[in-house]
Parts: sequence; C-alpha cells; structure tokens
Amino acid sequence: MSLDEIKFFSYLNNLKCFENHPHVAVAVSGGPDSIALVYLINKWIKLKRGNLSALIFDHKIRINSEQESQQVRDMLLDLNINVKILKSKKNKPIKKNMEQARNNRFDGLITFCKKNNIHHLFLGHHFDDNIETYLIRKINGSNFEGLGSMEEITYLSKIQILRPFIKISKHSILRFNKEKKLFFVNDPSNKDINYTRVKVRNFLQNRNYKKLIKYDFINLKKEIPYYRNMVWECLIEALTEVTPKSIKINRNKLLKFDDLIIEKIILLSLKFFSYQKYKSRSSKINLFISEMKQSSFKIFNLSGVSIKKNKEFLTFFQK
Repeated sequence: MSLDEIKFFSYLNNLKCFENHPHVAVAVSGGPDSIALVYLINKWIKLKRGNLSALIFDHKIRINSEQESQQVRDMLLDLNINVKILKSKKNKPIKKNMEQARNNRFDGLITFCKKNNIHHLFLGHHFDDNIETYLIRKINGSNFEGLGSMEEITYLSKIQILRPFIKISKHSILRFNKEKKLFFVNDPSNKDINYTRVKVRNFLQNRNYKKLIKYDFINLKKEIPYYRNMVWECLIEALTEVTPKSIKINRNKLLKFDDLIIEKIILLSLKFFSYQKYKSRSSKINLFISEMKQSSFKIFNLSGVSIKKNKEFLTFFQK
C-alpha cells in the first residue's frame, strides 16, 4: 500500500477513536518512517485543533546518542513541532536482540504519556517491519497468534498504541520523504549484523524469499480472526461463573482442548485481573498446564493471580 496524505488523513478520521482536540504523542527515532509519520500527524493534529508531542528516546547505548537525539530534535524544531527528549534510566542493554532496549524505550514513552494525560501514542512501524517480525517469531517458534506480529491498534497501560503505517511499504515511505523533501538520519545499528533483525532484513533482500514470506504472512493474518473467535467460543464453553473478584472454569472441559487453546484461554482469564505490562511467559503457562493436568494439583500463581482447584473447577482470583 502506498503512502498518500489525503488517504492517510481519511484513515485517521474514520477511526473515530479520538476525543475533541486530542493531545497525541509520536515516537520519533529520526529515521525515514518516524519522520514521515510525525510530519503527517503534525498536519493532521492542526486540522483537529489538538496538540502533538514528538518524543525522542535516548537509549544511551552509543557514544554519540545524545548528539544524535539533539540532531533529531533540531530537525523537528525546524518543522515547528513540539519535541521532548526522554532519557533511559535503566542499565545499558547488552543483548544482541536489543529486547531490553525496546522495553526501556516503551517504558519511557508510556510513562511520559500517562504523566501528561496523553491517550494516543503513534509508532512508525511499517509493513516491511511486520514481515521481519513475522519471520523472527517464526524462527523462534512463536504460536499461531504471535505470528500475527504487530497490530494497527493495541492498548498498553490504558494508552492507545497506533501504527498507521503497518500496511504501508518502506519503499512508499521513502518516496513520500523524497517528495516532501524531508530529512532523516540513519541509525548505524541498522547495519550491524550482530543483531537478529538486521540478519533477517538482509535475508529478505532476496526478492523471491521476501515474496514467499509475504504471501505466507498475509494468508496467516486472514486466518487470525477465525482463530480468535474459536478461542472465545472455547472459553465460553468452559466458563462456569464470573464475579468481580473471580473466574471459575470447568477443568474437565478445559482439558478437552489442545494445549495451545488452553494457553490462550489462560491468558484471556489473566487479563480479567491483571493490568501488568508484561504477561506471563509461555514457559510459565505451560508449566501451569502440565501441573493442572495432575490429579494432585491444588494451586498455582500466574502474574499475581492465584488459580485454585476445587473439585472439577479452577477458580482464578486475586488476594
């Protein structure tokens, strides 16, 4: 899908999820994707008579990170965009997959939005990013829904996360930047082959491989809504009782389902109680499933939620 200003504004207006005169935030790395996004959101927010906060996050990973952040800030100031540099307060990430760096960045962005009563955070992920994420997750053995990768709209700590470029190609974004004469910076880590995503990105430079992965990904995305409906139907079938403080599930009915379905039902049940950012890992849930199948099972704790067996029922509750 190509990037077009009029179609982009129409897309945002049709979402109908913004308050009057909204205050929104855009995460800006300085790369072509986030620069195109903040440029468009800045024009759109003026039409909505709202406010925009462009957020630059300094990971403090590279020696020149502070100078790079200031360079991006100056670029945004030249576009008359309100900008704020956020700094990492956590330890320097050392993992080559940069998971800790992403978590630090998200923590900083979400914290700023909550403190400043901003309900909408825009991110510049595009279609090519999603194909990379899909392939990385497939290599790592992700489950069916995990392979769906990034969604257009999600929620985290009551903040709406929007990725309006998620169906737009990288090539189209670069063409848009060229047409609008938008300057951007190149992150040197994007060429560091020590990082998994860079290796995957280089692999996808082969057009034939990318075409096959793209075809696989698009078909999987079509199946996800049917999968989700099936999971909800299974949950409703096993569900016995719901109160403001507890959920009761028929254990015998639950055990009739495949472990993958059971795992998803457990996650949905936990969401009823937990607002934590990081959900229980699959390994911990699989441990619970294994123990829950034993006749000697009594109680288990997941994400601050206790799951207790009483006859043929499992009761989820928080103390």
